[in-house]
Amino acid sequence: MRIVKKTHSCVRLEKDGRTLVIDPGGFSEPDAAAGADALLVTHEHPDHFDEGRLRAALEANPEAALWTLRSVAERLSPAFVGRVHTVGDGDTFDAAGFAVEVHGELHAVIHPDIPRITNVGYLVDGSVFHPGDALTVPGRPVDTLMLPVHAPWNKISEVIDYVREVAPRRAIDIHDALLTDLARPVYDRQIGELGGAEHGRLAPGESRELTAPA
Repeated sequence: MRIVKKTHSCVRLEKDGRTLVIDPGGFSEPDAAAGADALLVTHEHPDHFDEGRLRAALEANPEAALWTLRSVAERLSPAFVGRVHTVGDGDTFDAAGFAVEVHGELHAVIHPDIPRITNVGYLVDGSVFHPGDALTVPGRPVDTLMLPVHAPWNKISEVIDYVREVAPRRAIDIHDALLTDLARPVYDRQIGELGGAEHGRLAPGESRELTAPA
């Protein structure tokens, strides 16, 4: 499987000529969802969910489908009957040849005065886990953790402890649009030294082949 990093929390996974896109939100590139066979959205915040981009992708490919939580599905299902699927914690499904498990229920706490919304994470092919905006532990081995490295709702000690708890073979940064290049080496060093897993990051548009453990 090949991963292509897009800006912020959007990633594209490619396998056997099919493409699955997770969280093509407003911080990612305008074409982040283009050419997708399957689309997954973790929650309704605009840096993860851009309705126009999803509509364009679904209109361009009549075979494409979207899996997401209810708050997002309700916005799109009337226009794409039978192609927008509502999912929740514990669900499993096939999305364009990718086996997907759903983990998690709530967005991380931003502030006690801000109501928490629903958030789900996706484990793809039992290998790549994208938690959205939460530090959800899927409760099973993860090869590649897409790591929300910097957000209004986390701090670096929590990020390090999250890597330790999930214990992936590798962690690759997402949710990084708010983090300046000047500060990146600090995060790279501390997460890399303390997390207990290989830690890396990809520039927007950069890709990596995800090989299985030897």
